[in-house]
Amino acid sequence: MEIRALTFDVFGTVVDWRGSIIAEGSRLNREKGLNVDWGAFADAWRAYYQPSLSEVRDGLRPWANLDQLHRENLAKLVPTFGLGSLDEGELEHLNRFWHRLHPWPDAVSGIARLKKRYIVAALSNGNVALLVNMARHAGLPWDAILGADISGHYKPQPQAYLTAARLLSLQPGECMMVAAHNSDLDAARQLGFATAFVCRPMEYGRGQTQDLAPTQEWTHVAADLVDLATKLGC
Repeated sequence: MEIRALTFDVFGTVVDWRGSIIAEGSRLNREKGLNVDWGAFADAWRAYYQPSLSEVRDGLRPWANLDQLHRENLAKLVPTFGLGSLDEGELEHLNRFWHRLHPWPDAVSGIARLKKRYIVAALSNGNVALLVNMARHAGLPWDAILGADISGHYKPQPQAYLTAARLLSLQPGECMMVAAHNSDLDAARQLGFATAFVCRPMEYGRGQTQDLAPTQEWTHVAADLVDLATKLGC
C-alpha cells in the first residue's frame, strides 16, 4: 500500500526528555538553592516509566494517564533527591517538566518537511493534554495528536497502533511508525505498519547501551528526521 501517514513515537524520538529535564532542573537548583543531580534524577524517574505502564497494561490497576503516573513516581523520588522543601505547587510544576520538553535540533524542520507529503501524527504513550502543551512549547507541527488516553491502551499494545490508523481512516499498511526504539517498531510491524528507525544515541546520555542501531531490517533507517525526510523525497 502507499504510505499516507507517519505516526511518531515522541519521547526520545522527537524530544530530548533527559536533556530537557536536566536543563530545567538546573534552573530549579539555582532558584530554590537545591543541589540535585538532575541527570541521575531524570534516569531514576524514567526507570519507573515502563513498570508503571505495565501495571496498567496488565490490568493490575485502573486506567491512569501519564501525568498521573509521572506524579506518583515523582513522589517516590522526593526523599531520595532531597526535594522535601518543595510544596505541592512546586512539585506539580516539576511534574509538568514533561509538558515542556525540547525537540531534538532536527525535529521541527524534519517533521515540517515530511508534512508536505504525509499526514504527521504523534502516536505516544503521553496523554493528549501533555502532548498538546509539548507541541505548543516546542513548535511541533503535528496534523494530529493521538495520545494513549484516546485508545485507553499503552504501546506496545496492538490497540494503541490500530486505533491510530482507524482514526486516520487508514489501513495499517498505509501508516509508517517512526521511532528511535526497536521494540516500538517491532510491535507496529507485526500489525502491518511500515517502519522507520531514527537513531538517537544520546537519548539516555553518553552511557546509552540500547537502541544504538537497528536490530531488524526496517523499511527505512535514518540518522535523524531531516535525513528521513530526504530519504522519503520530501
